Amino acid sequence: MKKYLVIGNPINHSLSPKLHNFWIKQNKINAIYDKAILNPNQLEDLILKVKNKIINGINITVPFKNVVIPYLDHLSAEAEKTKSVNTIYLKNNKVIGHNTDIGGFEKAINKINYKVADKKILILGAGGVVPSIVYALNKMGAIDIFISNRTKAKAQRVKDIFNNLNIVDWGDVPDFDVIVNATSLGLNKEDKIELDFSSAGKNKLFYDVIYNPSETNFLKIGKKLGNKCENGKLMFIYQAFEAFKLWHNVEPMINNKTIKLLD
Repeated sequence: MKKYLVIGNPINHSLSPKLHNFWIKQNKINAIYDKAILNPNQLEDLILKVKNKIINGINITVPFKNVVIPYLDHLSAEAEKTKSVNTIYLKNNKVIGHNTDIGGFEKAINKINYKVADKKILILGAGGVVPSIVYALNKMGAIDIFISNRTKAKAQRVKDIFNNLNIVDWGDVPDFDVIVNATSLGLNKEDKIELDFSSAGKNKLFYDVIYNPSETNFLKIGKKLGNKCENGKLMFIYQAFEAFKLWHNVEPMINNKTIKLLD
């Protein structure tokens, strides 16, 4: 039986095992997918298990998307550009790091029929998923991308990858068409982003990469102000779809049953 898992810290919120095991069963694949909480000093040993075929594939979440890179043999073009890895697999005895977050975000935005071209985007946060979102937004033709993070040096590190970014101080809210919460604020129901969006206007897109809980306080504020709100569920499903296809050479089904599975 093949073994797959998602690693992170925290990891309890992850619904990856629920989704992947559903698809594994649906496609009659002899495999199991689990989750594990990890410390950075355990990464090297974990990657050795991939090399030795004890583990057949890994998904990476917060806070390991960057720090795992030195332990890998090769990066895909997407992972190299974003310096972010969320999917690991073995090919020709080399441990490969890949990034399916880019495709996940792009497909999710396309699915809700939102046109990013010529729009102004404000991203909150500068963590591991942010370069993937910026990469996808550039690909989709966003005209301006602003990034704001409580620690400005982390925002600068993302700007070092994408020089078309504009850094704004945490607390400043420039004019935007789309605002993306890419912070971890919202994983706990009591979490609040202490920013004033009252002057943002209506009919903007408030997008939260968090999918569990399904409605964060950030999205509640957006809805109250008269804006379109989307959580990260579709992005999560589509990035998982890309990883599943990579590992098993099978395109799993995405339908209402798949989406409701994560409610």
